[in-house]
Amino acid sequence: MQTWILHIDMDAFFASVEQLDNPELRGKPVAVGGTSDRSVVSAASYEVRKFGVRSAMSVVKARQLCPEIILVPGRMQRYKELSRQVMGVLQEFSPTVEQASVDEAYLDGTGLERLFGPIDEVGRQIKERVKEVTGLTCSVGAAPVRFLAKISSDVNKPDGIFIISPDEVKEFLRVLPVNRIPGVGKKLVDTLKRLGVRTCGDVLGKPREFWEQRLGKYGGALHDRARGIDPNKVVVSSGAKSCSAENTFHEDTADRTILKQWVLSQSERVGGDLRRHGYKGRTVTLKIKYGDFKQVTRSRSLDGRTDNTSVIFETACELLRQLELRRSVRLVGVGVSNFEARNRQVSLFEEEPQEAEATSELDKAVDAVRKKFGTKAVTRVEIMEFKKNS
Repeated sequence: MQTWILHIDMDAFFASVEQLDNPELRGKPVAVGGTSDRSVVSAASYEVRKFGVRSAMSVVKARQLCPEIILVPGRMQRYKELSRQVMGVLQEFSPTVEQASVDEAYLDGTGLERLFGPIDEVGRQIKERVKEVTGLTCSVGAAPVRFLAKISSDVNKPDGIFIISPDEVKEFLRVLPVNRIPGVGKKLVDTLKRLGVRTCGDVLGKPREFWEQRLGKYGGALHDRARGIDPNKVVVSSGAKSCSAENTFHEDTADRTILKQWVLSQSERVGGDLRRHGYKGRTVTLKIKYGDFKQVTRSRSLDGRTDNTSVIFETACELLRQLELRRSVRLVGVGVSNFEARNRQVSLFEEEPQEAEATSELDKAVDAVRKKFGTKAVTRVEIMEFKKNS
């Protein structure tokens, strides 16, 4: 039976959602991001991409390229809502769906031809169903292996479909630039250029042993990709891997008191999200980005899992205390990772995971009030003082 892997990629997802919800934005150069000069573009519509605007670009640069740009704030909860609908559609076609991010997923399409027809018809039906359920377009790629499926979904964007059949793999790869292979970054591309290599066909001009000697294990993997070999399969998504919150300041600051106040606010958000979704995590991470955009992270693993706001806050504060701030800070963030669902069934040969700290009565009370009256119904006094004085 022929193996097929499909990659489904939503088209300009965040910006398309904003255009979907606000018809006045359709056909216009829309970007999702902050409006201040210190902000960056999170997502760009195809209309604004024509001017060279891309995600992660500063708002200042985006405005220079497209003075008519329309900047709208992001709405992550709305994006997650539609993402869940997309994943639900994909599961109508196959039980083996791996969500790669909020706007893309892999699907094991092996055997689907017997249910839905040829693989290109499978792709068309997926696209039609996604449009029917969400009102949004997606691009679909299909190939015998995973990395080629991802590459193919980008060939006919937006709202496109591209299939690489088994007998087309060799020729497709022969002329494919090596920088199109997922995971091949600029540093490796520069190294390959010095060796006269620009395409996958060039890679195959030398034996696997040559690449292993030059690049170690990466050389072997590169040679495999150039031959169309990818051992990675589609793995059913097992739920969230982390939970985090971060804020970019209007002005850089090195004031640790201000940073701690933001860390407290973020710890509350993260703790609340964990408890709402039934997760507890073992690892707390502090993220700092300086004014020159250089970023550092510090993490600490706890003895057990927690969703306790105070534990998250105190751990993040300890990480902050140990960090030498060499210059002013542009962004601070707090995250919790390495967690499993609370209602997970424990194996007969596995001990019940230890809890770092039980959910506090304060957390339970705050959650209950916010659930009934909204997230702004109750605020810790430290945060109120901070907002009053800021």
